[in-house]
Amino acid sequence: QKTHLHSVCVQYPLHRLLNSHCFCLLKNGMGLIIFFLCAYVPKTEAGHCKWEVVLQDLERIKTSKDIDVSLYTANADEDVKCQELVMRCFFLETEVIIQECRIKNCSKTQDVLNIWKNVNESLEKNKLTSTKSEKCKECEEYEEKNFTEFVQNFLKVIQRDCK
Repeated sequence: QKTHLHSVCVQYPLHRLLNSHCFCLLKNGMGLIIFFLCAYVPKTEAGHCKWEVVLQDLERIKTSKDIDVSLYTANADEDVKCQELVMRCFFLETEVIIQECRIKNCSKTQDVLNIWKNVNESLEKNKLTSTKSEKCKECEEYEEKNFTEFVQNFLKVIQRDCK
């Protein structure tokens, strides 16, 4: 008896909700289109940075003592037109860090793998559409720096892109 009564108590408010004015739009084609567009359009938050998770992982690895490698390090103050190439350089050098971590069994290997995965994903979504500016350098043209300086510059580049 209680189960039936509870079922009726739940069904009545649902019936009222579905017959309300808000859901009347769903009965016609245009209402359905609007509903699906609103449901599937990606939400963008003010101040949200697409590199937020990469920033968090970089913060975790920047103090690592077991990563000792020299890496081509792009300048944080590169021309904005070179931003994607700079990010690709950091991405490629992250692969070097991964190899170093595999050899030395670093404590931060998973964080480095996360950085690589997230940067790769973002770069795949935003393929290079414009031609390379003549000001932009190839990755190998940058100075080799130690791991700490590499991470500091990587952080600066991402933070600049997030502003």
